[in-house]
Amino acid sequence: MSTNPKEPVNRRNFLGAAARVAAMTGVGALLGKLAGATAAKGTVWQIDPAKCVRCGKCATACVLEQSAVKCVHAYAVCGYCELCTGYFGPEPNELTTAAENQLCPTAAIQRTYIEDPYYQYHIDEKLCIGCAKCVDGCNRYGNGSLFLQVRHDRCVNCNECAIARVCAGDAFVRVPVDQPYLLKTKPTTS
Repeated sequence: MSTNPKEPVNRRNFLGAAARVAAMTGVGALLGKLAGATAAKGTVWQIDPAKCVRCGKCATACVLEQSAVKCVHAYAVCGYCELCTGYFGPEPNELTTAAENQLCPTAAIQRTYIEDPYYQYHIDEKLCIGCAKCVDGCNRYGNGSLFLQVRHDRCVNCNECAIARVCAGDAFVRVPVDQPYLLKTKPTTS
């Protein structure tokens, strides 16, 4: 441990060498963290709606108490259906807003009557936990107007996103900070 091979190893030399190694390790870790942060600067995490498999991990894997991932609604894609498969659970008792008929565990989707047979659906993001149950229903039986996105007013932009590490569909991607959302659009017909 001594810098001079002829010096005897004593407590002072050993502790001095250990302190230098600890300091260098700390400096190396700090530089590594700064390098990673600058590599991610200018980008933010986002979910690619085309890759999302609606696994439900966004609700539980985020480092925040309530996930930064929220359901969003592409109104241009929505059919405004009376029987919305993103709103209603499978085989609802009635087509009413009663809790037992809703798919969302937190009642984050509000349903408003427009005119027969059309309804508008709005996501209350404060209630949304990012569980993807509504997204799964909408994509499985509907037209896919509901999808998940990372909300950047909530996200802390972790260098290694906890959700991205466990994402079953590898749907988390880095996008430019000036274009932070990946929007879902109507499928084009050829």
